[in-house]
Amino acid sequence: MKKKNASTAVGIASHRWEVASRALLAVVGGYAISALYAGSFALAFPAHKPQAVLGATMFSFTVYCVVVIWAFCARSLVRAWLGAGVMAAVPGIYGLLTWSVR
Repeated sequence: MKKKNASTAVGIASHRWEVASRALLAVVGGYAISALYAGSFALAFPAHKPQAVLGATMFSFTVYCVVVIWAFCARSLVRAWLGAGVMAAVPGIYGLLTWSVR
């Protein structure tokens, strides 16, 4: 039976925390970002409100999938979180500007 040295245990623990952080980004961050896109796109679509909400909701499923894929495909954890922040900033800023005008 092999003995684990301290550096191996630290490496395993840091890898587990990285995977947990990416999973948190994928699940919670993906939901939040897709909700931002759904809200801002519903405001942006020049259609009747029910059609705009339906179209924005359908598009938000695509956004959620993109965020989940991005969370696990980014080269580093920092890049994954920064990319998600940029993805969230775009509809967030649009939503704030649109909400403040109305």
